[in-house]
Amino acid sequence: MDIAEKINALIADRGITRREFAKRLCALEPRLKSTGEIPKEQSIYHYLNGQRELKIELIPYIARVLGVSEGELFCPEIEDSFGYDTALSKEAREIINLLPYAPADAIRKIRDLLEQYKRLLAQL
Repeated sequence: MDIAEKINALIADRGITRREFAKRLCALEPRLKSTGEIPKEQSIYHYLNGQRELKIELIPYIARVLGVSEGELFCPEIEDSFGYDTALSKEAREIINLLPYAPADAIRKIRDLLEQYKRLLAQL
C-alpha cells in the first residue's frame, strides 16, 4: 500500500469524505517549501489520486487531520494483513493500543492463540 492508498484508507476509516479531509488540511494552513503557499483543495485531490507526488512537508498536517502519528502513515503492516479491510485494521489498531494495559498472562494467551491461527493458515 503506497502513501496515497494509506491516507485514503484512513480517510474512509475515519468516516469522512475526501472533500472534508481536504478542507481540514487546508484549514491548518500548511505551507509548501517550494512555493510558500498553502496547497489548494484540487492539489490535495491530486495527491490522494496518486496523480501528484505527496510533499513531505504535508505529512505532519495529514497525520494531525487523521488523528494518527506520522509513522503510522508509513506503517502498512496492519492494513495489508487484512487486505485493505479498514474495519478490521481499525480494530487491530485499537487492540494494539490496549496491549500496554493487558497483564502478562493475557499477552501470552493472545500470542499463543495467534500462533495457533498462524499454523492453521500455513496448512491451507
